[in-house]
Amino acid sequence: MWQGRFFRRLAELKSRWDREPSLPFSDVLSGERITALLRELKVFYRDRVYPPWATLWIFLWQVLSADHGCVEAVSRWLAFRAARGLPPCSTDTSSYCQARKRLPLVLLARLVRETGHDLQQQAPATWRLAGRPVKLVDGSTVSMPDTPDNVAAFGKPRNQHGVSPFPVARLVTVLCLATGAALDLALAPCRGKRTGELSLFRRLKDAFQPNDVVLADRFYCTYCDIARLQAQGVDVVMRQHTHRKSDFRRGLRLGQDDHLVRWQRPTSRPSWMSRRAFAALPAYLEMREVRVQVAIPGFRVKSLVVVTTLTDPQQFSRPGLAELYRQRWQAELDLRSIKTVMQMDVLRCKSAEMVRKEVWMHLLAYNLLRSMLCATAAEHEMPVRTISFKASLQLLNAFYHSLVISDPEELEGLCTIILRALREHRVGHRPNRYEPRKRKRPPKPYPEMKLPREEERKLCA
Repeated sequence: MWQGRFFRRLAELKSRWDREPSLPFSDVLSGERITALLRELKVFYRDRVYPPWATLWIFLWQVLSADHGCVEAVSRWLAFRAARGLPPCSTDTSSYCQARKRLPLVLLARLVRETGHDLQQQAPATWRLAGRPVKLVDGSTVSMPDTPDNVAAFGKPRNQHGVSPFPVARLVTVLCLATGAALDLALAPCRGKRTGELSLFRRLKDAFQPNDVVLADRFYCTYCDIARLQAQGVDVVMRQHTHRKSDFRRGLRLGQDDHLVRWQRPTSRPSWMSRRAFAALPAYLEMREVRVQVAIPGFRVKSLVVVTTLTDPQQFSRPGLAELYRQRWQAELDLRSIKTVMQMDVLRCKSAEMVRKEVWMHLLAYNLLRSMLCATAAEHEMPVRTISFKASLQLLNAFYHSLVISDPEELEGLCTIILRALREHRVGHRPNRYEPRKRKRPPKPYPEMKLPREEERKLCA
């Protein structure tokens, strides 16, 4: 099933003389689908060298490439047109950059949500928790060029050394535990009112559906947020917040270091919540608290308390909850794949609008790579998390030229080779791995640049 879908998705790369170039990987990225979405959004384009479907295709391959530059992106488009016998386009990148600006941000966000939702729906039942989808929530930051527009929109954070030299954006992502796909995103400046991780998390209410299970760290473990999720029919598995203490001598005992307790509603209303919404919260929440002992050498935490609304000890055992919370670390690994492997940690766009589009485009490319991993895992009956994400990116870039110029009858053979090769790229079995948080290579012995480059040049003159 997955392999057939993957073949059909890559078949979208192929185009005819009398058709516009199609987009890779998925039916939701076909030229017809993009045109329909643009009509729905009431966005209209003239017939240009960079129509919306081609611009999206080029932008996608730009974030997938190792160079990430606009010159390489335009060069690939020129090579594609030459291979198809189309008139060559200019190598000047200004037209392409203008075409990227015309892409609506809401279009990219919708494509990310649709591709992530499709991957989650296609995941086998064995990849879920008792048949229920588990969604990871975690926050991170990204840096960007020090332009006046970026500084005005996102600001510069303060740290122990003063003000950072570059603007920083804060983001909170919702990820699928089974497939690793990105489901939704909230983006905000690094400083200011309502820009913290919890505020961004509350914007993502529509990302959760009844019967979902939210897996997050203790920062998200607040009474009001858990109550709001419960009202949606969503359960949670989180680590106990540092401000709340657990007393296992109280409550209904379910086993050793396992009990049910009632959390009372806070007496004071948080400033972000309206009076009506606060009054609608339940008077108490029935929560299950499980203490987990960590006896693994090298691990920093030796004991922690996991809290959850999954109160049935028969269906969700204490060791099972401990193992589920341990998988929360997959959110860190997925964000590392997006930020480090796909090089999203330092963005390249010089306007706030394009920064937002660049982030969403990285998530779209990430979801399409995840579809390759899921296809390989399902075809060969192996855990999807054991396949190397970086290898999928390297394979796709290596086969890019062949996929573009091959005939339709040759495409299935190329796809089979890609999936077979991806099967061999397994992540090493490293249980309980831990590493020192140190740098082996020292940085260059130059002082830190804290002013814009133009000002630094004036000081050097």
